[in-house]
Amino acid sequence: MSMLEWGLIGGGEGSIIGGAHVVGARMDGQFTLAAGAVDIDPERGRDYACRLGVAADRAYGDWRSMLAGELARPEGDRVSLVTIATPNSTHYEIASAFLEAGIHVLCEKPMTTMVEDAEALVEIAARTGRICAVNYVYSGYPMAREMRAMVARGDLGRVRVVNTEFAHSFLADPSNDFPGWRFDPAQAGVSAIVGDCGVHALHLASFVVGQEVERLTADFARCVEGRELEDDALVAFRMSGGTVGRLWTSAVAVGHSHGLRIQVFGERGGLAWDQEQPNQLYWTPLGESTRRLERGAEGLSPESTRASRMMLIGHPEGFLEGFANIYADLAEEIVARREGRPPAPAATWWPTTEDGLRSVAAVHAAVESNRREGAWVDARPPSLR
Repeated sequence: MSMLEWGLIGGGEGSIIGGAHVVGARMDGQFTLAAGAVDIDPERGRDYACRLGVAADRAYGDWRSMLAGELARPEGDRVSLVTIATPNSTHYEIASAFLEAGIHVLCEKPMTTMVEDAEALVEIAARTGRICAVNYVYSGYPMAREMRAMVARGDLGRVRVVNTEFAHSFLADPSNDFPGWRFDPAQAGVSAIVGDCGVHALHLASFVVGQEVERLTADFARCVEGRELEDDALVAFRMSGGTVGRLWTSAVAVGHSHGLRIQVFGERGGLAWDQEQPNQLYWTPLGESTRRLERGAEGLSPESTRASRMMLIGHPEGFLEGFANIYADLAEEIVARREGRPPAPAATWWPTTEDGLRSVAAVHAAVESNRREGAWVDARPPSLR
């Protein structure tokens, strides 16, 4: 397969997420960074894009120039996919413009700040026949995919409870608001920690269990004085198949480094996975001792095996490979559509526009529940009720 041309919007020099996208997209040799508008400062952005290997005439000062420039090129010489790694409030305008132009999109989460905009992106993606994926990167980890496969084939029986955490301490110090826009409603939207980290945990719960969040109750806290949006939250939820859900997410959990964890409890056993130790999945069949499943070991599911690069146990893979797996899935999807064939079954688990819509709706539901002092509210978007 020839390399697909890829473009990056946002994620400029010094951006953790932007750097991860660059490494992840390139890791399997399926995408080449061909165009970019990577910084709010046009000159700084052009300079950095060129240092990343982008040709000078495709190192753009802003995303509108990038869209116009790419559309001016012959159809076979444009970017196939653009990644949007800008502040939340800009996602809808950029994503909708590129989709309407016939270019596939991978958008950082949350997909939009408003439910109505998320609904519109679902419609645009369907009408244009273009991909609008959302970067729920933790669903790209091999052992997260192993969990999903185990649940789907019935190893746990009916899933009773899913418990998730995404609690870190990066913003426990009041003087550290980097990046400051995360607590600015004009840029972040209606939520900070739930919209930034909680959505990852909620998506992972749905991804693994195979059910959607239908109702929830939430309690928000602003632990650091002066912040306009929450930096700690507790959410209880009920899922479409009857599973009970729990989520704690925080930016002030001193002692937690990253803090993404998930536990799944079924009739016939339980699973536990910690993103900071991503190569081990703990499986406890009912009435038996706990077993440690290792990434890369024999006997894992095809979906997990496809997501592993080093097929030897004890060689860790993690965050960057999670990005790479999302990009590998999208590359297979793009090429399969071009060739008029179905994609490889193990490459179909990339997070969709509908996943992004459900997450935005859940964030707004959590905000509404907190406003109503923890009332249970419908977490489904209007179009999916």
